[in-house]
Amino acid sequence: MKLTDNVLRSFRVAKVFRENSDKINCFDFSSNGETVISSSDDDSIVLYDCQEGKPKRTLYSKKYGVDLIRYTHAANTVVYSSNKIDDTIRYLSLHDNKYIRYFPGHNKRVVALSMSPVDDTFISGSLDKTIRLWDLRSPNCQGLMHLQGKPVCSFDPEGLIFAAGVNSEMVKLYDLRSFDKGPFATFKLQYERTCEWTGLKFSNDGKLILVSTNGGALRVLDAFKGAVLHSFGGYNNSKGVILEASFTPDSQFVMIGSEDGKIHVWNAESGMKVALLDGKHTGPVTCLQFNPKFMTFASACSNMAFWLPTIDD
Repeated sequence: MKLTDNVLRSFRVAKVFRENSDKINCFDFSSNGETVISSSDDDSIVLYDCQEGKPKRTLYSKKYGVDLIRYTHAANTVVYSSNKIDDTIRYLSLHDNKYIRYFPGHNKRVVALSMSPVDDTFISGSLDKTIRLWDLRSPNCQGLMHLQGKPVCSFDPEGLIFAAGVNSEMVKLYDLRSFDKGPFATFKLQYERTCEWTGLKFSNDGKLILVSTNGGALRVLDAFKGAVLHSFGGYNNSKGVILEASFTPDSQFVMIGSEDGKIHVWNAESGMKVALLDGKHTGPVTCLQFNPKFMTFASACSNMAFWLPTIDD
């Protein structure tokens, strides 16, 4: 089944899970698409089985809190940032609920965390105005970059370069093997005083970069030239909430939730809006991602919703 405008318009909520008492701040699909794991402001980590459509396990991180949870390449381990006590990143084995390693270094809240798609490297960005490069096998930071402002960062799909968004006005591209030499490309965008950047993602084909903000606008950039191809707006975000935007796995569509619980979908090439889906979310849709392997996506406020298409196009 191929994703088309009609298939996207046909998506409906198949299941809603009310495992959390507070906002789900992040979730991540496993690379095989079989599970999704969420972190919440209520300090819980919930693991869902996507095929059976049910929660499998709940773990807690009551002392340190949990945010920005990400699968590593092993399906039963995750890294996540802390939102209480300190700003250490933690590496957790889900199998026995034990920490494998800590990654100390940031001294303010971690606001970006991206796992390499190819190996054990990951990057983190913090309000301490640094981006750190890590290897899961060592607690010591492998590389450190000082920036002028709040960073957002992400790996490209090949794991060879990473992008850093700085000061909500420029995107810098670094080669992982020689990032200490500085960026090999810098794209300066028009600065918007009304909002700041909250996320950066590459499309799976590596051709596009999606910049999300805490305002009512998204931008899609050409990953090679830095030109803004589209600006998408028209969704509700009056309170400056961090709303996760995502590409579909085929790189053809861009989607984002909104304050009023609805989900907006655009064609990444034409820039046309193709769907407005109502997930009946009770709060802002803070997290939204498409399953990398199956024709389903998930959206979350304090509830988690799984969506399925209702037509075969």
